[in-house]
Amino acid sequence: MPNRVALDQNYPDISASQALWERSQTLIPAGTQTLAKGPTQYVDGVAPKYLVRGKGARVWDADNNEFIDLSMGVGPVVLGYGHPSVDRAISEQLERGITFSLMHPLEVEVAELVRRVVPGADSVRFSKTGCDVTSAAVRLARAFTGRDKVLCCGYHGWHDWYIGTTSRRAGVPLSTRAATEAFPYNDLFSLMEALSDEVACVILEPTVFEAPDNDFLRVVKRACEAAGALLVFDEMWTGFRVALGGAQQHYDVTADLACFSKAVANGMPLSVLTGRADVMRLLEEDVFFFTTFGGEALSLAAAKATIEDLRELEVPRHLDRVGTQLQEGYNQLAAKKGLSHTRAVGLPCRSIVTFDASAGDPLLQKSLVQQELLRHGVLWTGFHNLCLAHGEQEIAHVLSAYDRALDTLSTALATGKLAESLRGKPVQAVFRKTR
Repeated sequence: MPNRVALDQNYPDISASQALWERSQTLIPAGTQTLAKGPTQYVDGVAPKYLVRGKGARVWDADNNEFIDLSMGVGPVVLGYGHPSVDRAISEQLERGITFSLMHPLEVEVAELVRRVVPGADSVRFSKTGCDVTSAAVRLARAFTGRDKVLCCGYHGWHDWYIGTTSRRAGVPLSTRAATEAFPYNDLFSLMEALSDEVACVILEPTVFEAPDNDFLRVVKRACEAAGALLVFDEMWTGFRVALGGAQQHYDVTADLACFSKAVANGMPLSVLTGRADVMRLLEEDVFFFTTFGGEALSLAAAKATIEDLRELEVPRHLDRVGTQLQEGYNQLAAKKGLSHTRAVGLPCRSIVTFDASAGDPLLQKSLVQQELLRHGVLWTGFHNLCLAHGEQEIAHVLSAYDRALDTLSTALATGKLAESLRGKPVQAVFRKTR
């Protein structure tokens, strides 16, 4: 019998998932198209590997086990799976066509909508993935300033200019690696040391799980202006979640260029580059950034419906409310059980559960909590990435599941049997920064 969203079940049967995984092994490198969705981010042997459908905040795997999803497609599903207005917009556009031989009116309509809600969006260009638009922003900044060097902070995708700063940099030319330097978030000293008249842009995630300290974002903007560099915000996670206008609206700091994806189309593949008209104008002749599928109509129809519902249903306010309940609820449970080494931190709409190494290997602790949450009908990779469909019932169930999972963690730590409590391979790190 497949598991449901219920407490105190057996570990899920994942036979169909495992069979699909075996078929993938000689076909798909690493077995997955998205590393964050692959088996290395779950307890291998316990967690399902393939999801086949979703509705609201719930998903069903290949074995028909049901879970409350706390990842929501690793970010894109901000309204919930199968959200009626978005699905209707996609269905209606599907009847008319997907990709055409000329431009589609939705390119203009969605661009106008983005400009209305996103600060500083004088001009708008669409593409398909987040790293498309971050890479386009870097190229624009280099063209506009006549400089080559890039300073980055956060995660910005798989393209050469960024991934060369990580341990997964094979195939990236040395000259490309040398042109990008990473700096830590909230570390103004490191930024100021690296910032010079050779820097084309500073690109950063405005916030990830740490809030900006000491007016960090404003100081970074002033420093960029003084150095003649452009400021680029990578708003893949903050866009349309922390506020309708993203981190620029939330923190009242407008970047020269800003990049969006994930939540903009509730799961359909679309990314957005916005920014100053004088910089973006270089896309007309000087900088080449055109794609066959940039004006694909299904995704644009989905984006139009998504942004309208984000505004009308006040989704950022809902995410803040339920996210606060979940974050504070977890921290109260951990404190009550004497587990002061684990906390949920970050913005309410997207928080992360941290584990201090003083109590044991953080990845083993995370793996055990994940394993136990699966028994209770919760799919979790360490994050609380919430959507409109996460309501009071879902939050209450997740907290009850945490209550039991933390009891299991407490016992494992007290008996020194953390590793032995795992029924599969533990979660692995994705990659490490090299500088």
